[in-house]
Amino acid sequence: MKNTSDMIEKYLKELLAQAAEIEIRRSEIAEHFGVVPSQINYVIKTRFTLPKGFEVESKRGGGGYIRIVRIQYSDAHDFLMDILAKMPEKMTVSMAQDLMQLMFNEKIVTEREGNLLLATLSHPVVTDLQRAILLTSMIHRLDKMD
Repeated sequence: MKNTSDMIEKYLKELLAQAAEIEIRRSEIAEHFGVVPSQINYVIKTRFTLPKGFEVESKRGGGGYIRIVRIQYSDAHDFLMDILAKMPEKMTVSMAQDLMQLMFNEKIVTEREGNLLLATLSHPVVTDLQRAILLTSMIHRLDKMD
């Protein structure tokens, strides 16, 4: 038999299978499963994380809710994750140019987008560490579909 956390996770994922975004009330879900609301928090914080493909937003108070959104990834998800896995901690301007060219060749960015990104990444005040951080953030954003 599965534990309560597994059952709550399964229930929420079944709701998400019907819609890419759900809004729930913590107290209602807790009552449904006969648990305390903190159990719902635990499940959401451990099983509905960004690395697992979910974004969570919560609003506390009388009209409070928890919104869980399943992230829809781009067709280039595996390619982009491979780039991130191999991304160095520090990135030179030359490396950033090569990466932008690769993403242009793979049709992940347009020529205009690549040039705009390069203008930002090539600025003299941007350090190699900052460049890698910015590129990592950009790749994560490029991977999400809107």
